[in-house]
Amino acid sequence: MRISTLLGTGSAVAVAAAVGSRATTPEVGSGWYRQLRKPAYQPPPQAFPVVWPALYADIAAVSASTIDQLNTRGAVSRRRAYQIALVMNLILNAGWSWVFFNQRRFGSSALVSAALTASSADLARRAIAVRGARALPLVLYPMWCAFATVLSGHIAVLNRRP
Repeated sequence: MRISTLLGTGSAVAVAAAVGSRATTPEVGSGWYRQLRKPAYQPPPQAFPVVWPALYADIAAVSASTIDQLNTRGAVSRRRAYQIALVMNLILNAGWSWVFFNQRRFGSSALVSAALTASSADLARRAIAVRGARALPLVLYPMWCAFATVLSGHIAVLNRRP
């Protein structure tokens, strides 16, 4: 993988992480979030700063190698389609934090999370089609997003306003 490609995908992922973090960080320690009713399977707060950086690194690395492989094959339209899918995925990724933490719209956040899950699965499918087994680590991303969708939906139900 070319370092310039990794810098590009890494930068895109870092921007999404920073935008999402801007909505998340001040709210996680706030009273309203701690008082939310959450299901018993909610991961402990310490899990998120471990899981997300690993997933973000995975997205950047697998995406860079996929883009480079498509360049090597001369598959310009497939490369462009992958890049667009990646950007859309990262917008959904950062957007979830704003809908959940900033807007506090739990039902809507579950819908954004479902769209993110579908987008992540599509991204993994595209990468596997190009890189084969070397892209399999990216499957962890839609799996986590699917779990987050269930969790978001459950939080929405538990905190439904009368």
